[in-house]
This record gives sequence, C-alpha cells and structure tokens, in this order.
Amino acid sequence: MSWVWIKVMLYYSTNLYKIHYLMGALVIAKFLASILHSVDYYFISSQGKTDEAWVILWYIIHLVRGLLLFISLALIGMGFAFVKHVLSYNEKLVLATVVPLQVLANVAYIIIDSSEETALYYGWWKKLIIFVDLLCCGAIIFPIMWSIRHLQQATERSDNKTALILSQLKLFRRFYILVVAYIYITRIALKFLMVVLPFQYVWCSEFLGEVATIVFFTITGFKFRPYVSNPYYKLVDEEDDYEMSTVVGDVDDNLRSRRVMDDSENEEV
Repeated sequence: MSWVWIKVMLYYSTNLYKIHYLMGALVIAKFLASILHSVDYYFISSQGKTDEAWVILWYIIHLVRGLLLFISLALIGMGFAFVKHVLSYNEKLVLATVVPLQVLANVAYIIIDSSEETALYYGWWKKLIIFVDLLCCGAIIFPIMWSIRHLQQATERSDNKTALILSQLKLFRRFYILVVAYIYITRIALKFLMVVLPFQYVWCSEFLGEVATIVFFTITGFKFRPYVSNPYYKLVDEEDDYEMSTVVGDVDDNLRSRRVMDDSENEEV
C-alpha cells in the first residue's frame, strides 16, 4: 500500500497538496509499525521475551501513526485544500484537542502493554485509553459534519457551480459514513469479539482490524487521490476566480458611483 501511494504521488506530482504528503506519511508509518510489531512477536516466539530496542522503536512509530491518522482524518473532514485553504477557530480547536489526547492515549497504551494485568492502576489506565480513544474518534466527526453543512449552504447560494458543490457534498457524506463505520468496527465490534471469542481465536479480531484498516485506507486514498481532472480542485480554482471577479466588480461600481457624483457636483456649480 505504501508503494502504491508513493507511485500515485510521483505520477500526479503536479497536483499534490500538503494533505497528500500527510497521507503518504501515515501509510509509511502504518507499514513500519506493522513490521516492528512483527519483529517484536518474532523475539517473543524465539526467545520468550521482547527486545527492548525494537519495542521502543515500535512504541515511537505507534505514537506517530496514531497522531498522523487522526490529524489526517480531521484535515480531510475539514475540507482542508479540497474546499478551503484556511481553518476556522473551531477547526483549530479540534486539532489542538485531538493531538494531546492522542499522546495521552498512546502513553496509556504503553503503560498497559508493559504492565501485568494484576499491576496497580492497570484497570484505570485501560478505561482511560478506551475513553480517550472514543473521544478522539468523536472529535473528528464534527469537522466532517461542519463541511457537509457548509456545502449544503453553498448549494443554496450558488447557481453556476451547483453540480460541482453537489459532487463534493456527496463525497463528504460518503466519507462520513466510512469514518463512522471504521470507528464502529475497530473501536466497538472488535472489542466485543475479543470478549466473546475463545482464546485460540482471539487472533481473528486482530486480523479483522487490519483488514478494516486496509479497506479504509484504500477507499479514502482512492476518493482523495490527486488526479488531474479532480472536480474538487476545479471548484477551489473557480471560487478563487469568482472572488476575484467580485472584487473587480465592486471596484468598477465604486468608480461609476464616483463619476456620477462628480458629474452631479459639476452640474450644480
């Protein structure tokens, strides 16, 4: 998947936005996290214990992957680079909330992973990580809802760009459903499977989680890929042209009004 996305970025290098580089970094971080996690399991199976150096590297990559995932989803949901280039105060507040919460969730995960279930405060940290993770998932839903509402309002005000705005509206509605489904599967359904499945089949929940992640990354990357005839980029360009024509029109109107006032003053004199 990392190789495919890098190849897409190289092929459409003239149509890249900052969000595409962030998505590329997320895919690479996910790949490295999977490799390091596999190395960790290899040491456990062969030596009966983990290697501290590899574990520390995996914790670092796991933290980076979590941050990149929620930042990327939040920025895509805000329509950053696709609909607008500037974030509002509420959207910046969401990012400022999600980032420290993700750091806290990963710290709690490291404490749980390196502790025994009988250790003091183990249950407290486990509840904390579930609560914080769900809070972050809920926080990234709000920007998508704001973008959908913004596009719905734009369809009521615009006449010549209605088709393009509707295409964006359809995209964000599908993305909203996709994110909700991904959160439900990875944060709720898989936890339920880990409880009800016998011990020898617990690996099925991890496998389904990886499959859900691959499907989610693939669909999101396909929907927001940087191809040439992307209508969402056209909409941004047309909005810039429209704003420029509006400014020019206002200047012309001001000049005409000044000329009329000058002519009336000359007639009075």
